[in-house]
Amino acid sequence: MTQKCVHKPCGKMYTDPEEECLYHPGPPIFHEGQKGWKCCKPRVLTFDEFLSIPPCTTGKHSTTDIPPAIEKKSGGDVSESTTPTLKPSTPTPEASRGPVSAPQPTATPPPPPPESEDDEPNVEVPKGKICRRKACGSQYDGSSREGEKCVFHPGAPIFHEGSKGYTCCKRRVLEFDEFMKIEGCQTKDKHMFIGSGKKKAVNSGGEEHVETVRHDFYQTPTSVIASFFLKKINKEKASVEFSEAELSLDLPTTDTPPKRYKTVVPLFGSIDSKASSAKILGTKLEVNLVKADGNSWPVLRSDEQRTGEIIQVGKAGRAL
Repeated sequence: MTQKCVHKPCGKMYTDPEEECLYHPGPPIFHEGQKGWKCCKPRVLTFDEFLSIPPCTTGKHSTTDIPPAIEKKSGGDVSESTTPTLKPSTPTPEASRGPVSAPQPTATPPPPPPESEDDEPNVEVPKGKICRRKACGSQYDGSSREGEKCVFHPGAPIFHEGSKGYTCCKRRVLEFDEFMKIEGCQTKDKHMFIGSGKKKAVNSGGEEHVETVRHDFYQTPTSVIASFFLKKINKEKASVEFSEAELSLDLPTTDTPPKRYKTVVPLFGSIDSKASSAKILGTKLEVNLVKADGNSWPVLRSDEQRTGEIIQVGKAGRAL
């Protein structure tokens, strides 16, 4: 009798109860943008990377050994009948007003690369291969592929304030298990087990070109502190050059094969190139751009659309 394993992320159909199963015994954890499993250490930022975390436990398939639910923060719930104790208010001395710095709009992360549309007609699909499209989960059993039907989500997963769903449809759920069961909103005649999308650009040296990375910034009255998020930057080979109106970046990584992000950032305002500095951290490059004129920057790049916000830097005036 064919049964489905309930272990995460196994979920395979099996007939042999002694068949080896690779799975995560702990619940999934989502905290401050990071994703992982409680039972092992890897933490990643994107949902696709989360699904690719290799299982940390080897055992047997099961239909009853359901892993614990997604971990939630334990907070002290206050019952409705509890009346808060009110303390008499006492006047507090007025604190001195320091420089006011409005929050800066963060850049929208780049969209995911376009997914392969279909398998190549002559490609050989290994038995047991699982469809790559989101939420489909169909497994190739080696039989004819005539009459296939793939129901999937073309959009990206979205997690916001506890709700979970996909950008391509409106349904939102709270639990991770419910999210994994959201039925696809688009249908195709064939599954995509292998794919035939464009390969990532690789130069003659075997490096993968990174076209864009996420960035954000904040500012003080005298400087702009910007972050460019790229993991495993090679500190020995990285190059950061400052000019009055531009920032030139050449950031290779220590990945295998290595990646390289190379670009020139047109800055919104002029900077003091000699006083500016850069610092490479584990997951990003952080640059300190010293302003040449002390003006506020509504955006980091001169080619970015302004938000229309008025940002005040310095002490607020007082009515006389």
